[in-house]
Amino acid sequence: MVKDLKGIVYLVGAGPGDPGLITQRGLEVLQQADCLVYDYLANQTLLAAAPPEAEIIYVGKRGGDHTLSQERINQLLVAKAQAGLKVVRLKGGDPYIFGRGGEEAEELAQHGIAFEVVPGISSAVAVPAYAGIPLTHRRYASLASLITGHEDPSKPESAIPWEILAHSPGTLVFLMGVKNLAEITEQLQAHGKLAQTPAAVIQQGTTPAQRTVCGTLGNIATLAQAAGIKPPAVLVVGGVVELRPKLNWFETRPLSGKRVVVTRSRDQTSAFVKLLAEQGATCIEVPTIQMQPPDSYAGLDNALGQLSRYDWLILTSTNGVKAFMTRLFQSGQDVRALGGLKIAAIGAATAQALREYSLVADCVPTDYRAEGLVASLGPQIRPGSLILLPRAQIAREVLPQELEKRGALVDVVAAYKTVPGPGLPPDVEASFQQGQVDVLTFTSSSTVTNFAALVGEARFSELAAPAVIAAIGPITAQTLERYGLKAQIQPQTYTIPALSAAIVAYFTKSSK
Repeated sequence: MVKDLKGIVYLVGAGPGDPGLITQRGLEVLQQADCLVYDYLANQTLLAAAPPEAEIIYVGKRGGDHTLSQERINQLLVAKAQAGLKVVRLKGGDPYIFGRGGEEAEELAQHGIAFEVVPGISSAVAVPAYAGIPLTHRRYASLASLITGHEDPSKPESAIPWEILAHSPGTLVFLMGVKNLAEITEQLQAHGKLAQTPAAVIQQGTTPAQRTVCGTLGNIATLAQAAGIKPPAVLVVGGVVELRPKLNWFETRPLSGKRVVVTRSRDQTSAFVKLLAEQGATCIEVPTIQMQPPDSYAGLDNALGQLSRYDWLILTSTNGVKAFMTRLFQSGQDVRALGGLKIAAIGAATAQALREYSLVADCVPTDYRAEGLVASLGPQIRPGSLILLPRAQIAREVLPQELEKRGALVDVVAAYKTVPGPGLPPDVEASFQQGQVDVLTFTSSSTVTNFAALVGEARFSELAAPAVIAAIGPITAQTLERYGLKAQIQPQTYTIPALSAAIVAYFTKSSK
């Protein structure tokens, strides 16, 4: 990709881990990037904000394993900008706080490359806040010091003023210090810091995997090692740690520490994952189905060419809405072509999908199943009513059969088809093998059958056995029963928000 315009590099702070903490400006430049160069600590969900055609390059450093040296990263940024590209350098936290962003900016300035720094929320501030530890508090501390826990190894001696830090009345925050935790605590005590000073280590702060270990300066290194704390982590030393029991809001959410497998198509997971993550869950996405065009559009295209003939349009899923409207627009028509039809939606989510196209459903049943739609729509159907039903290529026949019993003429046309997903990623397979899956969710019968196809019917029960199974409704639950599995969680309303709420209610109840 080569641009005619002069290149520029944006040094963007991605924040401490929670993708929602990136700044508005940071997201704005991400969406304009020609080339995205990102670090290990930058949340990879942010990569989706870049344009599909953008070049994405990983240059992460972890535990001494460097994909590229800092010198080569600097050279890469210069080369991409000199090629006329808009380059986003996405760095965890803030670029200028122990992020070597200053060195990268120096290199760019030396080569006359235009650059812009987009500050990010530093883990030094955000991670303690998510652990219920304010860095300053009128009763405890009026100043805070930020210290690297991993100095440049090429320095002849430490530049950290241990004597000053040990006698500071404020809060001490050490970043990247897990490996040197014992040495840090020993140095502070050796220079006069009291061993009973409150201390906390927070691992993977602001993410669903956040864990916090509290103790004192004298024992925090031992406690952290016993708990298996690993990088990235933040060490906080000071009286403000005593506020954690009262102010801990993030780790006390109902699903905190729970690992939930979400089995939906890739483009449908985001809303469900967001709802679960807001309650503290670590979501593992396993796309069991992929949406594809049907084997033939002939039936749908024929119907789109004579929409004025129909009395009703029935849509039975958000996928159906998207597929139908996409094909309608591709045919050269728009929503005005539906002016003479009444529209029925199988449930609230489908009705909401229609509203995104400025269409309001005339009929939405309270029972979000084919049976419920028939019961609700039945009184409005007259013998001879012509109904268009665009849906998945393979679907239950209950709806068209029941409508035809009432004298309706139903044109069933394929708007899309579902195919099995690509298989279990290695990390997901490992989670199942190690018994680290707490909840296994299914949002349709097809997610059940396709998950069985991914893992094999023989292994389905084995993998599902240790987990709590959540099904969106009775039809999905019945499909699970065919595999010998019972859903312990099932909402009364068959929607994603209701399923999320039911999962929360289940674990809230079980924790009491």
